[in-house]
Amino acid sequence: MRILKTKVFAKDAESHNLNDAALHQAVMEVRLGLVDAALGGNLIKKRLPISGRGKSSGLRMILAYKTSVKNVFCIYLFAKNETENLTSTHLRQLKKWGKTLLSLEERELVKVIKTGQLQEVIQDDDQANKKNSQETN
Repeated sequence: MRILKTKVFAKDAESHNLNDAALHQAVMEVRLGLVDAALGGNLIKKRLPISGRGKSSGLRMILAYKTSVKNVFCIYLFAKNETENLTSTHLRQLKKWGKTLLSLEERELVKVIKTGQLQEVIQDDDQANKKNSQETN
């Protein structure tokens, strides 16, 4: 299974000091059925803790996830204190986006990753070191 994050999600995660290890852990919890809400259209809402605040007043992550697809997409991130809930219009947009991402074939995914619009979530230090060495070569 591959975990990918959108460019916007990656920027928001960085601003909230949310690292790839925490994202990986959250996705593993989702795979075990520990979700906070199924939003329809293969979207899942997962709560994430913020240091010192816990999950209830922390971050909310929206994932495009389908058990039959090998990829999970982190598509939207927001802090509970910044956005209470998603509007119906925003949710419709996210569902469309999720559907598009989940339908991408491998060759299309590779192209999107190369453009920088999607980034792979690094799952451990060994992979991070491997990625860094590939980028410097």
